[in-house]
Amino acid sequence: MQLLHAPAWSHLTFQTTNQNSRAGLLSLEKCLQPPTANCFFQPQKLERSIWVSHKRSNFSFVAPKATSVDVGSSAASTGAAEGDVLKALSQIIDPDFGTDIVSCGFVKDLLIDEASGEVSFRLELTTPACPIKDMFEQQANEVVARLPWVKKVNVTMSAQPAKPIFAGELPAGLQRISNIVAVSSCKGGVGKSTVAVNLAYTLAGMGARVGVFDADVYGPSLPTMVSPENRLLEMNPEKRTIIPTDYLGVKLVSFGFAGQGRAIMRGPMVSGVINQLLTTSEWGELDYLVIDMPPGTGDIQLTLCQVVPLTAAVIVTTPQKLAFIDVAKGVRMFSKLKVPCVAVVENMCHFDADGKRYYPFGRGSGSQVVQQFGIPHLFDLPIRPTLSASGDSGTPEVVADPQGEVAKTFQDLGVCVVRQCAKIRQQVSTAVTYDKSIKAIRVKVPDSEEEFLLHPATVRRNDRSAQSVDEWTGEQKLQYSDIPENIEPEEIRPVGNYAVSITWPDGFSQIAPYDQLQMIERLVDVPQSPAVQA
Repeated sequence: MQLLHAPAWSHLTFQTTNQNSRAGLLSLEKCLQPPTANCFFQPQKLERSIWVSHKRSNFSFVAPKATSVDVGSSAASTGAAEGDVLKALSQIIDPDFGTDIVSCGFVKDLLIDEASGEVSFRLELTTPACPIKDMFEQQANEVVARLPWVKKVNVTMSAQPAKPIFAGELPAGLQRISNIVAVSSCKGGVGKSTVAVNLAYTLAGMGARVGVFDADVYGPSLPTMVSPENRLLEMNPEKRTIIPTDYLGVKLVSFGFAGQGRAIMRGPMVSGVINQLLTTSEWGELDYLVIDMPPGTGDIQLTLCQVVPLTAAVIVTTPQKLAFIDVAKGVRMFSKLKVPCVAVVENMCHFDADGKRYYPFGRGSGSQVVQQFGIPHLFDLPIRPTLSASGDSGTPEVVADPQGEVAKTFQDLGVCVVRQCAKIRQQVSTAVTYDKSIKAIRVKVPDSEEEFLLHPATVRRNDRSAQSVDEWTGEQKLQYSDIPENIEPEEIRPVGNYAVSITWPDGFSQIAPYDQLQMIERLVDVPQSPAVQA
C-alpha cells in the first residue's frame, strides 16, 4: 500500500480496511473528503441483547412531537367512524408537551372495518428510545375498545427516528445524526468521561443508536473506559473517511484509537485534528452522538460548538467550591453559544457507611449551579469503588451492573436527556414559521411563552449582513424601496439553536438571529385569513 504523507498530521496512523494488502499508514489529512455511503458494522449482538433486556423496563419516556397526522391510508374507514376513533385516541395526552397523540402525529395507517367492528392502526413514535410505548399501546387499546361498535382493536408500535433539523448546515459525516449532546465540566478530574461513556451506553440500552466522540486529544479517556475488539480506527481509502470502532453496538472515535496515544501539539493544530476526526468519520444514522468535551473554554471547545450545532449540554461537577467556579465558566460559554444546559451531574457526592451517609467534600456545588443558572435537573453520583474500577477495566458501570444504584441514576439522566432533547428539537423546529394565510412570519423563541408576528418585508429590510450594510462604515446599502411590500419567504430553516436561515425569492439567504427578530417592529393589525373571514 502506498504511503501518503501530510505535513501537519503525518504522525497519525489508521488501519486500512483492505485485508488483502499489507498494513500501511494513511495520513488523517487525507480523510478530508466526506463519506458517500453508509458505514456498516456488526455489534456484539448477543452480549448487548442480554444487557438491554435487563434495562428496558426501568425507563420512562414520552416521544417528541411529529408535525402531521397520517391517516391517509385508511381506505376502508368512513368519515364518522374515523372521527370516533381519532376522538377516542385524542384522550391520550403526551405528559411532556401536554398534547394528545393525534395532534402529535403518532397515529398512522388507520383502517376501519365497520361490518366486523375491527379497527387497526399504528402508533409511530419518533425515537426508538421509548420504553413507555407499552403504556401508549395499552391506553390506545382501552380507549378505542370502549367505542360501542368496536369488536376488535389491533395496535402496532413503530419508531421513526427524528430527522436532523440542521442537516443542510452540517458536514456530510454528521448529516444523519439527530441529536448531538456535549458532556462538559471545564475542569479536569471530576469524572466527565465517566459520565459521558455511561450516558452513551444508557441511551443505547434504551434502544437508541449512539456514538461517542472523545474530543480530548491531550488525554483521551475512551480507550481505557471501553474495550472494543478493534482498537485502531480504520480508514476507507476510497472515500478518504474514518470508520469508527465499535463496542457493544456503540460507535466510538477517539484520538487514542489513532495509534498515537496522546497528542503533543499546539492549539490550532489540535482544533484541526478534532474537526477532521469528528466530521470525516462515517457515523451513519445516529439518534445521539455524545461528545466527551475536554476541560476548559478555549480553542477546542469553541471549534466544537461552531462546527456542529449542539442540541444540548450536560454539566459535570463535584461538591468542591473550586469545581463550581470552573463549571460556571463552561455554563456561561454554552449560554453565549445558545446551547441549552439540560442537566447537572454532581459526581463523588457521598458514600454510605455504618448506616450513615457521609459527604467528604461538602455539599452544594451542583445545586448552586442549578439555582444560579436555572438548569432544571440535578443528579447525584456516589463515591463507589466499582464505578472507578469499571472505568479502568474497559466495561462501563451501566453495562457491568445494569441493576445497580449507579445504573439507576444514569437511567434517570438518560430519560432526562432524551426528553429535553425532544423538547428542544420541537421548540427550534417551530420557533420561526411562515403563515401563508395571513402572510406573516410567526416567531416563538425557545424558552419563551410569547408569540408575535412580523411582516416579511420588514424582516428582509432588517438584514444586517455585508450585502445589506457596509461592514466598515455601517452605511445601509439595502434601501427600503429595494424590497417589495408583498415579498414572501420561500423557506425558513433553523441554524443552530440561535437563528434561522430565510431564503427569499431573489435567491438571497438571510441569517436572522432570534435576538434580532425580537427587536424588529411587530405586526399589530393582522389581516384575517380568507377561511376566517368566510
